[in-house]
Amino acid sequence: MSVKTIRRLAAELLKCGESRIVLNPNEMKKIEEALTREDVRGLISSGIITRKQKQGVARWRARARHAQRKKGRGRGSGAMKGKKHSRLPQKEAWMARVRSQRKLLKDLLTEGKVDGKAYRITYRMIKGGAFKGKNQLLTHMKEAGMVKS
Repeated sequence: MSVKTIRRLAAELLKCGESRIVLNPNEMKKIEEALTREDVRGLISSGIITRKQKQGVARWRARARHAQRKKGRGRGSGAMKGKKHSRLPQKEAWMARVRSQRKLLKDLLTEGKVDGKAYRITYRMIKGGAFKGKNQLLTHMKEAGMVKS
């Protein structure tokens, strides 16, 4: 049988493409003597005919890119997809802002720097979105004379 036919049969038996079939060049005499499918099976089991491993995808590029991203590279406006509020929803930003302000206010109350009435007024103002951040909140409270030193 021709080598071409044997390669085709081996590919069928090993369930892969013909390009992945490797025929041992030192055993070409035995390979050409094969006449049946059973003979080809015998050559496969004896290791004269083998199959190449599938080619995988190398991860080194992805790992290198990830390492650079961890350092903060490649995160500029050109790499961004989606609008400002789709990347960090307005509600989530609001929640983070309000929670930090409320935490600060509660700490002031437990330390005794703010009385109950001032606490309640400021708490309501935070809920109303009166302050951009903790700094602005503290400044307002100091100017209004709500914070005791």
